[in-house]
Amino acid sequence: MRIALAVVAVIAAASAAAIWLFTAPRPLDPETARAVSTPGDAKAGRIVFFLAGCDSCHTSPGQDDPLRLGGGQELKTPFGSFYPPNISPDRADGIGAWSAADFAGALLAGVSPAGRHLYPAFPYPSYSRMSEKDVRDLWAFMQTTPPVAGRAPPDSLSFPFSIRRAVGFWKLLYFPERMPRLADPSGAEARGRYLVEGPGHCGECHTPRSFLGGPIAARALTGAPLPEGKGKSPDITAKGLADWSEDDVAYALSTGFTPTGDSLGGPMAAVVRNLAQVPKEDLAAIAHFLKTFKPDG
Repeated sequence: MRIALAVVAVIAAASAAAIWLFTAPRPLDPETARAVSTPGDAKAGRIVFFLAGCDSCHTSPGQDDPLRLGGGQELKTPFGSFYPPNISPDRADGIGAWSAADFAGALLAGVSPAGRHLYPAFPYPSYSRMSEKDVRDLWAFMQTTPPVAGRAPPDSLSFPFSIRRAVGFWKLLYFPERMPRLADPSGAEARGRYLVEGPGHCGECHTPRSFLGGPIAARALTGAPLPEGKGKSPDITAKGLADWSEDDVAYALSTGFTPTGDSLGGPMAAVVRNLAQVPKEDLAAIAHFLKTFKPDG
């Protein structure tokens, strides 16, 4: 009996050690860390900032300046409430003490400078597809935004989602490795795919998810319940946009007006506000990709 108990204890300890090992945060690889640490172009980074919609979650509540990135707006989800952090250059409360590699590690690997998993409410599964150039440029632009004092409230999540280490299991299922990146995507289709699947992170709202919060790839961009539980994002595949032209799509993304005269509301209002700041060529590329995209399912 004692031998059996000892064997069970050894197996349990070995299993716990294996789980601890396989769910550990995996930081950015050294080669990429070096690549993103060279100086970026802040002017180009401004475009990346609005493509990525950084202000939509990180703007300080109660004011309209998209560059005051003090965080703290409540993001309600089925798993609880997230409070996006301060990402201003404030050294005490924001990310002013981070290095470029720290920033890239959060964006591309979902790992904080302290070596902890970041919850995928921060859309790093999409951002992980961004090119090193866009990451460098975005970091350069972030340094030009004003420092904002103050920290966001702590997240309020239900058990077991409150166990941060459990994000390691989620990553094993849905984020096993970084997706292939396009170093310099060119051409309407390649550029459009890059913008939609990378910095634009359209699938974060428009792709349905499993009960664990993982995207269902076979139904990519076919529409999904909104995170806060009210309403649904529409199908933005070729099928869902069958009655729209590419010009219709690009116009709606930059103005908020649909071909029938309706306006895009809810979370899309912030998306439209941001996309109004990006080059028309990028809007055209996004429109072209969406009008030709058909999910694998």
